[in-house]
Amino acid sequence: MRWLRSPRFKSPQLSSATAVAIGCLMGGLASTSAAADIEPIKQPLWELGLGVGGLTMDAYRGADTQTTYVLPIPYFVYRGKFLRADRNGVRSILFARDAVEINLNAGGTIPVSSQNVAARQGMPNLKPIFEIGPSIDWHLYETQDRRIRFDIRAPLRVAMSVAAVPKIVGLSFSPQFNVDWPNLGGHPGWSLGLLAGPIFSNRQYNQYFYAVAPQYARLDRPSYQAPGGYAGTQFLGALSKRYPNFWVGAYARYDTLKGAAFADSPLVRSKGYWALGLAFTWMVGYSSVMVDSSR
Repeated sequence: MRWLRSPRFKSPQLSSATAVAIGCLMGGLASTSAAADIEPIKQPLWELGLGVGGLTMDAYRGADTQTTYVLPIPYFVYRGKFLRADRNGVRSILFARDAVEINLNAGGTIPVSSQNVAARQGMPNLKPIFEIGPSIDWHLYETQDRRIRFDIRAPLRVAMSVAAVPKIVGLSFSPQFNVDWPNLGGHPGWSLGLLAGPIFSNRQYNQYFYAVAPQYARLDRPSYQAPGGYAGTQFLGALSKRYPNFWVGAYARYDTLKGAAFADSPLVRSKGYWALGLAFTWMVGYSSVMVDSSR
């Protein structure tokens, strides 16, 4: 293991659950760089960095209340044979061939204090959610110089509340069309990722976020039972630049809830959901073991 020493650097009230959730989201900006030619290059098995980031987002998809967070941000890339952590999240590779991979994929949502959201005043708080499940990834096409890659990903996740006694919240399925463009425009270190696709969730999942039980109904918030089905479409872009000793990235996500099965819920106050983030991290250490960048 090699540690970066400070002389080499030449460049210029959240709960712990919230910090972990936001950190994982911002960590999704991290990108591994690919070779500019056909042959893969060697890179460290793992890299670790620490920094700071800012994120602004709605309290939940469909809310009209924005929240901004500023907090420490971890940077972690792992290029293992069976476990990887990079811009695509943390995943275990269960099966891999040239055209298809089956991964174990994870994600989550942040907690929501109902007293800070007008639509949920007087209702129970939303606990943070941890989601995990398999994802089938099809590699559709890669340019000969390996500069651009097109994939279809199909993660199916079971969601659980993060609490002393975790409970199953429901299921979500979000097939995605993904484009990765490392060494953007022939500039080493620059990476661009684009993703788009619909989201589907079952009745139990939608009930957790969008149902209004009779005891919480009022004149401007009638009782409501949320059905399962189509849950909107997401569009995501991430741009990052990796320097020898630090990394900077920007993230933007837009979801449209038009036509969603729960769009009539009184808790849906906006049909558009925005999340924007920036992060800056210093590289703290990296592995002395080198692997092909294609891992």
